Amino acid sequence: MTITAFYIPSLNLMGAGSLADAVARMKDLGFRRALVVTDAGIVKAGLADKVVRLLADQDIRGFVFDGVKPNPTTANVAAGLDLLRANQCDVVISLGGGSPHDCAKGIALVAVNGGKIADYEGVDKSAKPQLPLVAINTTAGTASEMTRFCIITDESRHVKMAIVDKHTTPILSVNDPETMAGMPPGLTAATGMDALTHAVEAYVSTAATPITDACALKAISLISGYLRRAVKDGADMEAREQMAYAQFLAGMAFNNASLGYVHAMAHQLGGFYDLPHGVCNAVLLPHVQAFNARAAADRLVDVAVALGETEKSSDAALAAIRRLSADVGIPAGLTDLGVKDADIPVLATNALKDACGFTNPIQASHEEIMGIFRSAM
Repeated sequence: MTITAFYIPSLNLMGAGSLADAVARMKDLGFRRALVVTDAGIVKAGLADKVVRLLADQDIRGFVFDGVKPNPTTANVAAGLDLLRANQCDVVISLGGGSPHDCAKGIALVAVNGGKIADYEGVDKSAKPQLPLVAINTTAGTASEMTRFCIITDESRHVKMAIVDKHTTPILSVNDPETMAGMPPGLTAATGMDALTHAVEAYVSTAATPITDACALKAISLISGYLRRAVKDGADMEAREQMAYAQFLAGMAFNNASLGYVHAMAHQLGGFYDLPHGVCNAVLLPHVQAFNARAAADRLVDVAVALGETEKSSDAALAAIRRLSADVGIPAGLTDLGVKDADIPVLATNALKDACGFTNPIQASHEEIMGIFRSAM
């Protein structure tokens, strides 16, 4: 019998008003000096100031680091770590989507374990739990607020490092749909398709379990029902809340079943061209699953059903994914994103090294990965 570990934060708050409740709970945990890791857009929207005020109301001092790039880098982690140490912070708060969450994980991990974030590339390379991390989500897609995955761009190699480490799991995650109302349509679409990719890849993963299967299929169903609405009307709070649940369920699935070649390949596109992760996933998803169909056709039939298709076939699943992607405005191919055919050999080489690909239902050759990239052009 195989022993299965299931990772998730010890406390997860969902629903309108959960942000204020989370900060109140932080006082009960004894925290007094918090590094708030975020980006310039969140600061401009006023959300960082709101969190600092809520912290002050609980006698917790907040120090804002807003230098996170859309694809966070080793330099971002180092700069945030300097600010944390200078202010002797005892807790890290990530505020935003996947980029602030991942950067905060890197800061919190190195703060305790030492060295550089590049030292932890791979699976479970750290020796000690990171500094306590509270992850406040403002998007509905990455699920980084509740996972043990941390993706950081190594600027020297132009590669996105996949750090999969049980010690990066936040102690508290917050999904308050009120913080998501300001997401523009393009970001809503990209993060929603990211969540769909998480669910589909977890469902066809070789590490899938009955628990991750249940989470993945429910996530797919919710995304099919609510993503178009959330993109069309950002003030549709029912759609926002249901997408928050969907992305969290997808996170529960892939945090424990891992992912596949969509993410392994998308990481290379993001690191090489600085492209948005969710868009890369959305473009690659049907092409990778077409490749996987010879080993996971039955699983893709279940995906088709979860997407609301009456035809029970893997082709129906792929067609439904493409329709949803088009309906929310995702570009048709990688050429539209500026990807060049000449770069495909090195992209494929790096994709095969990415830990996310290890649980893909078929292990591909270099030629096959290049072929998938080219089919997505």
